[in-house]
This record gives sequence, C-alpha cells and structure tokens, in this order.
Amino acid sequence: MFALMDVLAAKDGLSSLKDISEQTGLHPSTTHRILNDLVSGRYVDRPEPGQYRLGMRLLELGNYVKGRLNVRDAALKPMRELHQLTQQPVNLSVRQGDEIVYVERAFSERSGMQVVRAIGGRAPLHLTSVGKLFLAADDPNRVRAYATKTGLSGHTKNSITQLAALEKELAKSRQYGLARDNEELELGVRCMAAGIYDDQAKLIAGLSISAPADRLDEAWLPKLQATAQRISEALGYLATP
Repeated sequence: MFALMDVLAAKDGLSSLKDISEQTGLHPSTTHRILNDLVSGRYVDRPEPGQYRLGMRLLELGNYVKGRLNVRDAALKPMRELHQLTQQPVNLSVRQGDEIVYVERAFSERSGMQVVRAIGGRAPLHLTSVGKLFLAADDPNRVRAYATKTGLSGHTKNSITQLAALEKELAKSRQYGLARDNEELELGVRCMAAGIYDDQAKLIAGLSISAPADRLDEAWLPKLQATAQRISEALGYLATP
C-alpha cells in the first residue's frame, strides 16, 4: 500500500494500473485489489476506469496533523539538546509586529555565567539576531518602512542605526542563512541565530544562542543550523536541494 501511494505521489497526473503495477513490482491483481481498498477509503481517486491519483482524504488528514503542530512543542527537545552541547542558553523567538518575542528557552542554573532572556520579553527586530532574520525575509520596501517607523533607535554603541548599514547586514543574513547580534541589544552579549520554517517554507521563528561576548564560539554555528533544520522538518519543511 505504501509503495502504491509513493508511486502516485511521484506523478502530477493520472497513473494507469499497468504503470503502478510495473513500478511497484506487484502483480496486477494485487495492485488492483489494494487500489480498490484505497479508493473506498478516499485515499486514492479513480476519476476514470483504470486511472488513479492520490485522494482528498490525504489532504484532510494532513490538515489535521498540521493543526496539531506547534513550533514550541517541536523545538523544546532539540533546544535542550543544543543547550547541553553549548552550555549556553538557547532561545526560541517569534515575530510580533516590529519586535521579536521570546517564547521558550533552554538553560541550566548550574552552567555558570549565562545570558538568559525572559520568556515573554521583547526586543526590536534590528537589534537582535532573530529579528534580522525576519527583516532579511522582508522585501526592501518593507525594510525601509520599518526603518522609517522605528527610527532604528539604538541600545548600545554597537547598535545599527543607519538604514544602509542595516541593509548590508541583512544581505549577509540572506547569503549565509543566519544572523548575528554583536553587542547591539546589550553590551557584553553576543548572539547567533538560524531560522525555523514551516511546510510552506515560511519563516515562522528563530533559534538563537546567547552568550557573553568573549564566550560565543563559532563552532556552534553548524550545531545551531542543524537544530533549526531539525525543528523545521518536524513542522513539515522540506529543504530544496
């Protein structure tokens, strides 16, 4: 049954009984019997005799699964594992308007000096690593509108407060698929972030590691990106080759 459905999924149009049988290696009578059962359950459609395609029941079930998916639930275990590797706080943030909001964190009280972001805390997009990911996903007009609306106010001497500098930073984020906060929100604190995407390849959250400026390790980047990818895949995201 799984083999039959995989064959149907690989083709945009209709598939004949003969083609399905040949591609699965199943006897035509066996193929016909299984397809009849799948048609009865609406997992497969038979719009004309001997021609088949995937049915709407799969879409219904997929929507049920999608409705139960929650980025926070999908992220919590991978976040804890990443924290164990880095021994630094790992933050999950989402965008709300012109700010990011911290919705989950993984940290340990016993890990010594750490930078811990409070759940529910907010920060301007242009001053945070995750916020830059969201700005990088916007078109240039929206970025300029954001700059005009917020005035790109800064919190530290490292804050990016000029549109040209921000656009240059966002270009790097698009190129490398990650973003950084170099003591821009808080002196003595640096962050690195990677995006989390849903099944429509839409950026819905960001995963970041925050650390004292002298402790942020570039070797964490591949681990951070792999963890963000793992969470995205749990939400149905399929990376393009």
